[in-house]
Amino acid sequence: MKCTFVEVAPESDFSVQNLPYGIYSTDSKPVPRVGVAIGSVVLDMHALATYGLFDKVEGLAAEQVFNQPQLNNFMGLGRPVWRQVRSILQNFLCNDDNTVRKRVGDVESVAVPLCNVHMHLPAQIGDYTDFYASREHATNVGMMFRGKDNALMPNWTHLPVGYHGRASSVVVSGTSLHRPNGQRRPDPNKPPVFGPSMRLDYELEMAFFVGPGNARGSPLSLEQAEERIFGLVLMNDWSARDIQAWEYVPLGPFLGKSFGTSISPWVVTMDALEPFRVAQPTQDPTPLPYLRGPSTAVLAGYDINLQVHIKPHNGEKFHLLTQSNLKHMYWSLRQQLVHHAINGCNMRPGDLCGTGTISGPNKESFGSMLELSWSGQTEISLDESGGITRKFIEDNDVIRLTGYCQADGFRVGFGECTGQILPAKDLAL
Repeated sequence: MKCTFVEVAPESDFSVQNLPYGIYSTDSKPVPRVGVAIGSVVLDMHALATYGLFDKVEGLAAEQVFNQPQLNNFMGLGRPVWRQVRSILQNFLCNDDNTVRKRVGDVESVAVPLCNVHMHLPAQIGDYTDFYASREHATNVGMMFRGKDNALMPNWTHLPVGYHGRASSVVVSGTSLHRPNGQRRPDPNKPPVFGPSMRLDYELEMAFFVGPGNARGSPLSLEQAEERIFGLVLMNDWSARDIQAWEYVPLGPFLGKSFGTSISPWVVTMDALEPFRVAQPTQDPTPLPYLRGPSTAVLAGYDINLQVHIKPHNGEKFHLLTQSNLKHMYWSLRQQLVHHAINGCNMRPGDLCGTGTISGPNKESFGSMLELSWSGQTEISLDESGGITRKFIEDNDVIRLTGYCQADGFRVGFGECTGQILPAKDLAL
């Protein structure tokens, strides 16, 4: 399949096999609206709708749905509609004889250059949940704080552990965040102190957006969950490790997490990721029936290459920190959603669910500085000379997450998820 409407380089994240959704605006049209990335441009979905491109999609009401400042309405329509729109878009982009394309004429009529857009959060996020689904990450953290023999808590291999996050502080890529203030206890023999976090960290994650939800009191099966996940984004769950360490017992993460979570602006649909399914890691012990379903043949993992780079404030370029892959994740996306709803919790279009830190089996694939520095015990060298090092993030450092699936001749990518940490605000206390 080759796009003939616009030129798409083989190394572009936004191939015609991808077609991710986002919310964008421009200086000349400042009202946010729905767009789809292809090559180096953004297709205006409302403009395409006015040409009648989606008129045959039953139940879509395209001119209304694509003229919204968020994707919630489209997410709520379900996979049959998503697939029809995807097929129609691909035909429009690849078929020179497409009747609507002949009416549209020039690319400029329905598209704007990516370099000219401002990106916004893809959805109005009603609720945000973060899981803890990487066995390697959970094991590493457990070994640091509880020892090798007690690394995983007894429940970890039986259910996807998660906590309810703060939706209001989820921000789109490119948004700077201030270093958080809070309580921490650097000396276990003395009372806590208040001030800026001294152990600020990134977490390499992905997150999925929920499409059609479920009624309160009505759990989901694994098969139903497959149909209710709209797509994936990159996510950096910024973490103040010292604040988190002091507060998390007995109820878990709170202020150490809620100051900010960054996500990438483009949502890559599950249909675009379908060719990159792989087997998830072997689960031992075998999960309870509601988490394993009637068929064990479903490939529930995804081969998505993930990287984290840092641009230190005292450096001029980005340096690689982490190189991991979503396929390492122990609990699958659909298992996470099923467990979330198994007690009758009602999910809604636009709800966001993070995977938790995605670490692999070797040090280069560890998804956080907490692991790379082993809780601050060793320096992380960022350049060959060893002149620039880190244990945790310093003020004005920039963290960049990227991710992509690679096929023969094309790429399905996520773009970037970036954020800079600014100095803590002086509270004059």
